[in-house]
Amino acid sequence: MLLLLITGALVMLLVWDYGRRSLRLHFFERSKISGPVSIPILGNGLQALFFRPENYIQKFGDYFNKYGKTFRLWVLGECLVYTTDLKYFEAILSSGTLLKKAHLYRFLDDFLGDGILLSTGHKWTSRRKALAPAFHFKCLENFVEIMDRNSGIMVEKLKKVADGKTSVDLFKYVSLEALDVITETAMGIQVNAQSDPNCPYTKALKSVVYIESNRLASVSQRYDWLFPIAAPFVYRRLQRDIRLMQDFTDKVIRERRAILEQSKADGSYRPIIMGDEETGKKSKMALLDILLQATVDNKPLTNKDIREEVDVFIFAGDDTTTSGVSHALHVISRHPRVQKCIYEELVSVLGQDPDAPVTQAKLLELKYLDCVVKETMRLHPPVPILGRFLPKDLQVGDKVIPGNTSILLMPYYVYRDPEYFPDPLTFKPERWLNGKEASTVPFTYIPFSSGPKNCVGQKFANLQLKTLISKVIRHYELLPLGEDLKPTYTFILSSSSGNHVGLMPRKKVN
Repeated sequence: MLLLLITGALVMLLVWDYGRRSLRLHFFERSKISGPVSIPILGNGLQALFFRPENYIQKFGDYFNKYGKTFRLWVLGECLVYTTDLKYFEAILSSGTLLKKAHLYRFLDDFLGDGILLSTGHKWTSRRKALAPAFHFKCLENFVEIMDRNSGIMVEKLKKVADGKTSVDLFKYVSLEALDVITETAMGIQVNAQSDPNCPYTKALKSVVYIESNRLASVSQRYDWLFPIAAPFVYRRLQRDIRLMQDFTDKVIRERRAILEQSKADGSYRPIIMGDEETGKKSKMALLDILLQATVDNKPLTNKDIREEVDVFIFAGDDTTTSGVSHALHVISRHPRVQKCIYEELVSVLGQDPDAPVTQAKLLELKYLDCVVKETMRLHPPVPILGRFLPKDLQVGDKVIPGNTSILLMPYYVYRDPEYFPDPLTFKPERWLNGKEASTVPFTYIPFSSGPKNCVGQKFANLQLKTLISKVIRHYELLPLGEDLKPTYTFILSSSSGNHVGLMPRKKVN
């Protein structure tokens, strides 16, 4: 009897699995979209057991070589389509309705809530509008001062390893510097991560990012219902660290709101009006201050609303900047001619004194460095994968992607396609000289995404990248020491071998 029940249950499970997949398989067959052989119930779950952050890039590259520009995977009941086909890039990124992130972003729900990264519809539109003043040039000018000061701290920290012989993994230095910048610009407070990397907030953030990144490659931790069962200690640590960070941010918000209310009570309050000269003079405001004064539908944002946006800003800004800067410095160390050109431009624009502060205007004059940043983000894009969820069938040309599917756009491989970028694996900043684009084909270069949901902070990011890179190169000659890069995907592009360089102090000119 028991055997009969088990057999019946298995048959029903197989029928249910076939039913939920058959229609989508039909669309895939008609559209000539194939992928690795899957099995009932598990799909490609067994293959996924061997996916690791350090082999994602290679595995997906192998699949593209085998199945063409678009392929599909099944992981249990989850359907995923991966593509480098620019027709899909245009259809999805240009859409004003396909704004929901792919399911892989669900790992960030507990931490980021419904902030601008994950929200859609009216909430997303209104929040993006509320955030816009933070990226006005007057605010950015103040942010550059914060970036410059913290980059100065980093070059001081590097002195003890700058002997021209030691291989230094810059990732950990850049990560702490980026966190100092992003927390001060987001919340107006200094966590001093570079001086105290064991600060509870710093440790909690790094722990959360590490755990959530590992969940990407873990079948047992991938699903919210299974995660607490399969890894209870990791799950509890994640919840504890998220709670610690949120409590910290909530406390800062309450204190700043109290100051704002007091200013309204005593008559010293002045609303933010970007472009106003007086506002410009006192624009040493953090993102949090701007959100405290923002309204949506004539109502102020709640503390929870503000915390969501602050958390998104910190999460997105810390890791992407770390990836961009550490990859750039590594690549520059391997190209002495490029480094020489950068240094000559820095001296020409910023002068001989390596400690002279930079300004937004001066950073914008660094045209060759801008080319180096663009070429770095082509070969080593901080965000190598963009994901959207398709609630309904999507027809592009004569092909249909079925609804209830996550589609992953893979710009990493587009940037390395000789069809769009001649000699694609060679680092050539000159591709971008004189303001020209290295490829004139739309959607071939989208380091900050594209369309309605492009990165709202891209000007901020470019300024931070150029500030830190320029500061390091003004103080040190970068040498090609240490291991080469081994690309790893953990929401952002990193290297499992680190980002190693040697550092030789430059001689100061009197």
